[in-house]
Amino acid sequence: MNKITPRLPAMPAIVRAAAFSALAMTGLQSLVAQAAETYPSKPVKLVVPYPPGGGTDIIARVVTNRLTETLKQTFLVENQGGAGGVVGTQMVARSAPDGYTLLFGTSAGLVINPLITKTPLPYDSIKDFAPVSLLYRSPMLVVVINSLPVNSVKDLIAYAKKEPGKLNYASAGIGAPNHVATELFKFMTGTDIVHIPFKGFAPGIADMLGGQVQIMFNPVTGLLPYVKSGKVRPLGVSAQQRVSSLPDVPTIAEAGVPGYEYDLWYSIVAPAKTPMPVIRTLNAEIVKIIAEPDTAVKFAGGEPTSSTPEGLAKIIRDEFDRLGKVVKAANITAE
Repeated sequence: MNKITPRLPAMPAIVRAAAFSALAMTGLQSLVAQAAETYPSKPVKLVVPYPPGGGTDIIARVVTNRLTETLKQTFLVENQGGAGGVVGTQMVARSAPDGYTLLFGTSAGLVINPLITKTPLPYDSIKDFAPVSLLYRSPMLVVVINSLPVNSVKDLIAYAKKEPGKLNYASAGIGAPNHVATELFKFMTGTDIVHIPFKGFAPGIADMLGGQVQIMFNPVTGLLPYVKSGKVRPLGVSAQQRVSSLPDVPTIAEAGVPGYEYDLWYSIVAPAKTPMPVIRTLNAEIVKIIAEPDTAVKFAGGEPTSSTPEGLAKIIRDEFDRLGKVVKAANITAE
């Protein structure tokens, strides 16, 4: 008598699909884990979306040089300037999310540019990038000409309210960080100060020294020589804490505008969907590098500051919300 082997019921299609999906996901997770364990296994490119030279290059090269040493793989800086940073940023947004193409992201490129452009940019700063770490913050300093009878932030606010529209300030151009910083100050203090845009910092400070403009917000490093020589009077810094180069100058927040904070910041971000183990590997090394005493010396002037990926993501989201209100109120649009 033949032994009959009972037949099991056929696996329903939905169950087969779920099983296949689970196996595929397990395989993908395994590949991601293997990639993270060997990362980086080839040279890594950090795209700086601006021409060579200047502060962005200095900071980018300090970080890539150290990453090359600590991760035992070559990290290269590649300058991809054009359209105010849009060309290089778009290139990284469209790159493979494998950790081998990274972006040197700035507050101007990731937040200000999208807020002030009349037509949408070819990338979304929040959806198209995976934050890695903050690198550096450069606080602003507000200064006035010596002939202006104000000696503090509170004095400036009182004078501006007493004489609305009679004071003016210099910026490096429409949508420049010091333009946005001053408009934020006006927004939070309810003052009417006239904007005089220049083509860069140099012509703006020249006209200020000549008495044509009375006020300027600008990164501390640029204004420090003029403060030290007594050519302009410092009133406050835009950081959360006083800066070491000007310890007697209060923060704008403590000097009369609670909650005021604005600075330029630089960071590293990767294309969206870059595996989190790769992000964590990069972040851990960057945090160590930023904490090294030598880093502050090499950065020269700003505040080396690292963050978690989640912390950088929050900074970007918060600035879109906070500065978006200012840009809208001041009707700031790119020329």
